[in-house]
Amino acid sequence: MKLKASIEHKPNIPTASMADIAFLLIIFFMLTITFEVDKTQVQLPKTTLRYEIPKKAAYVSVDPNGRIRVSDGNSQSSLVSAADEVLSMAATVIATDPQKTFVVKSDGDVPWEKVDEVLDALKRAKVRDLRLLSDQRTVDDL
Repeated sequence: MKLKASIEHKPNIPTASMADIAFLLIIFFMLTITFEVDKTQVQLPKTTLRYEIPKKAAYVSVDPNGRIRVSDGNSQSSLVSAADEVLSMAATVIATDPQKTFVVKSDGDVPWEKVDEVLDALKRAKVRDLRLLSDQRTVDDL
């Protein structure tokens, strides 16, 4: 005697926990995202050396037109009119954190005198850790 099953089971995918997974992914991405504080577009000079830049470094960038933008590392960069404003911003940042790293980001076509003014202003503000940003490709890759 052969017995038949009275209830036929269809295969299904459990979707009850999908909302929980989506919520956890949103939280994960919100906690791990980092925003770039200095978005100035410059053509960086080539180099053979490469060092890691701290995430919360202060940025001073000079674009191809010679405009200077500064950021303390926590907020978006803002346009300044002269190197004297770089001095006042750097002095304020150094007063709160003497070990703060400053990154100078300059276009390769900017006259060196303009970059020298910025470096001199940072020197007068007593910046101890100064880094010049360059392209990640080496000179041999050209």
